Amino acid sequence: MSRSSPTPVPYFADHARGFESFRFVYPVVSRRSGGISLGVNLNPDKVCNFDCIYCQVDRTRAPQERFVDLPRLLQELEQGLELVLGGRLFEHPRFAQVPQQLRTLQDMAFSGDGEPTTYSNFDQIIQQCVEVKRRAGVPQLKMVLITNATMFHRPVVQRGLRLLDENQGEIWAKLEWGTEAYYRLVTQSSIPMNRVLQNITEAARERPLVIQSLFMRIHGQEPPEEEIAGYCGHLERILQGGGQIARVQVYTVARPPAQRFVEPLSLETLAQIAQQVHRRCGLAVQWFGPHGAEGQLG
Repeated sequence: MSRSSPTPVPYFADHARGFESFRFVYPVVSRRSGGISLGVNLNPDKVCNFDCIYCQVDRTRAPQERFVDLPRLLQELEQGLELVLGGRLFEHPRFAQVPQQLRTLQDMAFSGDGEPTTYSNFDQIIQQCVEVKRRAGVPQLKMVLITNATMFHRPVVQRGLRLLDENQGEIWAKLEWGTEAYYRLVTQSSIPMNRVLQNITEAARERPLVIQSLFMRIHGQEPPEEEIAGYCGHLERILQGGGQIARVQVYTVARPPAQRFVEPLSLETLAQIAQQVHRRCGLAVQWFGPHGAEGQLG
């Protein structure tokens, strides 16, 4: 009896942190970025101050790296930029089927296997990555920080955020709950919800933020109506407090989550959440379904 080959992972669902011999930098096709994003992993030890039930990082396996080798990271970033800009990335089997319209380098993104702003020299790594993109001849390349906003009150992070402001930076801050109880269910964190909300509001007073919001089915149940209402209320209070929100990204699980009781929402449900955000808050909203479908308002 013949054995069937494994079904290939769709390019938009393949966000593997490893690429060839690279240890800290990884290219992905990002629907939310609209093309190729060059990821920078500042948490190879897999340590995070959130333990989100939907997280796709496999923490059952020991990390291959415990510390960031900064010279190696910067070298990989240079090599990664050369691969994408020179087109050789698309000769690789993982990227050979990427549509032409998504073969553009959109950003370098600080994300990875944990919360990037916990990196002790966060401002220094931002500055050195700025210098790498300048040497590569792409000084206007966007720099995206994908963050849970828990560390925004720390001076080293605030300095890093201002460096991003000066160098085509964009901050994607996580907000995807309405009540403290739901926040704790999702994040499994002891950090108070109000600390996160305060950090987001204060950061948004200095620059427009992108709000990233993952919604899911938990034990077969969609997010309760009161959670979505509370979530919209948080967005309204950020705006009323002088915060700026560039847009909201509503999406769902696209890769295997940490907990088996977590499942993706339908595109229809995501669209309904997006419509409620747009109607109540007047914000531009994008939504991304589990199988590649998407839409936007505003």
